[in-house]
Amino acid sequence: MKTKIKEFRKTHKLSQAELADAVGTTRQTITSIETEKYTASLVLAYKIAHYFGVTIEEMFDFSEIEED
Repeated sequence: MKTKIKEFRKTHKLSQAELADAVGTTRQTITSIETEKYTASLVLAYKIAHYFGVTIEEMFDFSEIEED
């Protein structure tokens, strides 16, 4: 799933580790989400979006998700 996490981090001059600490996860998890190797849980997606003051939909691109 595509995200705008990296863009928001760069704008706010945050490292992956700083964001990870702020939302209660690891730097490796942030890296994996940014490189689309891992999809954030709903709770983590909310925490990341909330940290930057945006909605989950603004932070994550759901357009490629197939509905069952």
